[in-house]
Amino acid sequence: FPAGSHQAGNSLSPRREAVVLSGCGVYDGSEIHEASAILVHLSRGGADVQVFAPNVPQMHVIDHSKGQPAEGESRNVLAESARIARGNITDLAKLSAQNHDAVVFPGGFGAAKNLCTFAVDGKDCQVNGEVERVLKEFHKSGKPIGLCCIAPVLAAKVLSGVEVTVGHEEDEGGKWPYAGTAQAISSLGAKHCVKELSEAHVDEKNKIVTTPAFMCETKLHHIFDGIGAMVQGVLKLTRK
Repeated sequence: FPAGSHQAGNSLSPRREAVVLSGCGVYDGSEIHEASAILVHLSRGGADVQVFAPNVPQMHVIDHSKGQPAEGESRNVLAESARIARGNITDLAKLSAQNHDAVVFPGGFGAAKNLCTFAVDGKDCQVNGEVERVLKEFHKSGKPIGLCCIAPVLAAKVLSGVEVTVGHEEDEGGKWPYAGTAQAISSLGAKHCVKELSEAHVDEKNKIVTTPAFMCETKLHHIFDGIGAMVQGVLKLTRK
């Protein structure tokens, strides 16, 4: 987006975007590269961004050097998310659709462990109460919701009949290691749409924009570009 492009439409004010984090680190929180890419693309798009996270304990803490739970250790989702937000973070309980034009959720296992219980319960998962409230509030207000990687399961669980993507529906020799998520999304009553890594799916009716991100095993710059397509889709919908 060129400088000043956020001024298109009938408003001269920057788009006010909320970003919801789930911790800090792919295996027990927000995927850091996805969160950073979202923030970069929103910044480039001229958006005014406020970062939120629920003030709850993480499901568990993973030692990322070993890929194993750190026994006896506990962390707070809000406090950990503040690492990515450079300290500028707000309790998710204070997020209101009335004050923002759109909301964006990065992925990472935190989205499936701390924002909901999908990592443990699959299609029978429970969604954090504040996350559910926020999704329903933005949806009811006709304001866009962006989600990437595993985060689209949140919309599939909470919002009836939405269209989302987590990429491909087959493993393809390990390229799409989490392809089974597509079937879980369908079992939740949502429609899964096959998309490439560089693409975003736009559900025009529900104003939901999704992209696969790290659901695919690939190079980092491809993830960055796909998230850019998602953020552009969100910003475009905020100007409609």
